[in-house]
Amino acid sequence: MIPILPRRRLLTSAAATAALGALPVSPAAAAAVPLTVARRSLEVNGKAASVFGIHQDSGTSGLVLDPGQRFAVALRNRCGEPTIIHWHGQTPPVRQDGVTQTRLETLIPTGGEQGYSFLPRTGTHWMHSHHGLQEQILMAAPLVVRTAEDARADAQEVIVLLHDFTFRDPREILAGLTGGAGAAGGQSMPGMSGMAMPMGTSSGGTAAPDLNDVEYDAYLANDRTLADPQVVRVERGGLVRLRLINGATSTAFWISLGALQGQVVAVDGDPVRPVPVGDFPMAQAQRVDVLLRIPSGGGAFPILAQREGDRQRTGIVLATPGAAIGKVAGTATQLVGPADLSLERRLAALVPLPPRRPDRVLRVGLTGSMRPYAWGIDGKQWPDHVPLAVAQGERVVLDLVNHTAMAHPMHLHGHHFQVQALEGRKLRGALRDTVLVPPRQTVRIAFDADNPGRWLLHCHNLYHMATGMMTEVAYIGFRPGY
Repeated sequence: MIPILPRRRLLTSAAATAALGALPVSPAAAAAVPLTVARRSLEVNGKAASVFGIHQDSGTSGLVLDPGQRFAVALRNRCGEPTIIHWHGQTPPVRQDGVTQTRLETLIPTGGEQGYSFLPRTGTHWMHSHHGLQEQILMAAPLVVRTAEDARADAQEVIVLLHDFTFRDPREILAGLTGGAGAAGGQSMPGMSGMAMPMGTSSGGTAAPDLNDVEYDAYLANDRTLADPQVVRVERGGLVRLRLINGATSTAFWISLGALQGQVVAVDGDPVRPVPVGDFPMAQAQRVDVLLRIPSGGGAFPILAQREGDRQRTGIVLATPGAAIGKVAGTATQLVGPADLSLERRLAALVPLPPRRPDRVLRVGLTGSMRPYAWGIDGKQWPDHVPLAVAQGERVVLDLVNHTAMAHPMHLHGHHFQVQALEGRKLRGALRDTVLVPPRQTVRIAFDADNPGRWLLHCHNLYHMATGMMTEVAYIGFRPGY
């Protein structure tokens, strides 16, 4: 169950926030919220599937924190195999990031428990497995940290978590893509079972872009297809804040608001200057917050996510009381093109990085091809990666140069960066933690090195990361102590 916060709950939260004051809750006063990773049964297209989930004791998927609430979680592993959960978008101390690749943390054994406690970063984020291919089996959930402004707003919050779904064991998909070579780094790949096929025919040396490594059985919005979509009741004339999360492992979407017009007010949890939108692209792991005004006359309003380069889609329906809800087809009448930077070019951070000359400029080459299916950074796969060295206090600039024929959504752990240039064209763009780098293009990002440690930088296409497109940003002088 994905949480939907009605306006009545929001107004109550606003009163509670006023009583608490502006200071965050102290660590001692914050009770740890139990979160359990477990197997669950899900019906997709009339067929039962065993998938993962991350839920509270109430059954609610993921976590929504009120203003001032500390991130204090007791993570319990009951899924039947070792796992670890990454708090995507958060900037915790490095030993609480929820990854094992840097060897600063260890897997949580089945039956085990791990505690986390830190001051959270506000905004729309999410949580997902960072072990093997578990994320493909829906080991993911929302993670929303609301601000005092959110609590004061007379708006209904609706969280939408998108997925690509397969009945097939992800290990078989990876083997089909790689010809049996498997993952870089020798990680174990937990799995499942039924019906996806590798796609893509051109090599990294061709001019045409490659799209959609994998053909999926279904595309989900809050665990449901358009055959039986979630219907969210909204008020006539009411304000809705859509918190969209692309949790798909290998799929970028075009979001369509249909008859509604919206304003993008945040991306990856960071506020931006409002931008009017109707249709816009959304890469893997990105989040987009959209404000919508429901017409005073009411009605039913599908919010759709269509797979790039295809007609398949998923979504939810916003509907006022008494509105007739018609059937929404799971395939669109027309194809959409590849996800692009059309929205990115229009975004500007509400609170940009302070102007400053960079202390360090690093060029990061994204390399690899569909045939052979092998991806890397600067020609190296993760086991042989060369860390990107930075020093604490530096302003660091990364030029992400995509030498391949496929787009890569690049995610930096432990930091949020500002997009500063697209194909050499300067801009004071959005703050983000994940940015799409289209084929043969360059994206410049900048961040302040203010969180010491060793932090992963990787493509958030799961199969690209699994075959080697990952490195790390390593602080000079950081002593891991393990």
